[in-house]
Amino acid sequence: MDDDWENPVTEAFEISGVPSEGGVLLLVDHASCHVPDDIDLGIPPQYATDHIAYDPGIAPIARLMTEQGGYLAVLSTASRLIVDLNRYPDEPAVIVERSDGVEIPGNRLSEAEKRARLDRFFTPYHDRVAALIADLKPVLVASLHSFSPVLRTNPQLKRPWDIGIMYNDHQTAPRLALQYLGEEEGLIVGDQMPYSGKDLNATMNRQCETVGQPYIGVEVRQDLIREETGQRRFADILLRTCDKIRTALA
Repeated sequence: MDDDWENPVTEAFEISGVPSEGGVLLLVDHASCHVPDDIDLGIPPQYATDHIAYDPGIAPIARLMTEQGGYLAVLSTASRLIVDLNRYPDEPAVIVERSDGVEIPGNRLSEAEKRARLDRFFTPYHDRVAALIADLKPVLVASLHSFSPVLRTNPQLKRPWDIGIMYNDHQTAPRLALQYLGEEEGLIVGDQMPYSGKDLNATMNRQCETVGQPYIGVEVRQDLIREETGQRRFADILLRTCDKIRTALA
């Protein structure tokens, strides 16, 4: 490993925890709502900290988890409205122009401007993640997200799950997570809910599926983790669950 741990924060990502081989790597694609001073998204101020900008509550959970040995986290340091790291670089939604009914005029970019945005934020994050997986060979990668219980554009849609597990072709670790979270933690667990990993799984497809790396995609309902008590509760739940998956995979 290199000496990046002495300066673990860049414009594109932050690293939390101490690296160790054979541990658990946490990825938080939507950790921050920060918008750099030189970028104007052109949105009303209230949306800069809305769920369209980041995943509320999930970054503190990742940081709490990395207080335990064997856990390392890579967290984004720019708003998902700047670039959505859980997309493919060539799809329109990687730099979204509309999200949950909100127009993002500052994201109407030329192809050159899009490429510059990706080079600045998207590529460094994914390059670092790929290097960590190759170097540390984690037993498990957990992609951590949070979801809104209500969408502005579809308020009738019910999203009652406490937590959801997403996956694509790799199912061993997700099946274990579903069992542990439901049967042993007593949570209302969504299997491929609030969305399917068959449809939206870009980071895990690129970083894990392609190299046979075991992983789980996790979505925690935002109203359960907006306060510290809920964040600590779910950090403990996810630590127990990941530890059990590590043991089972070993």
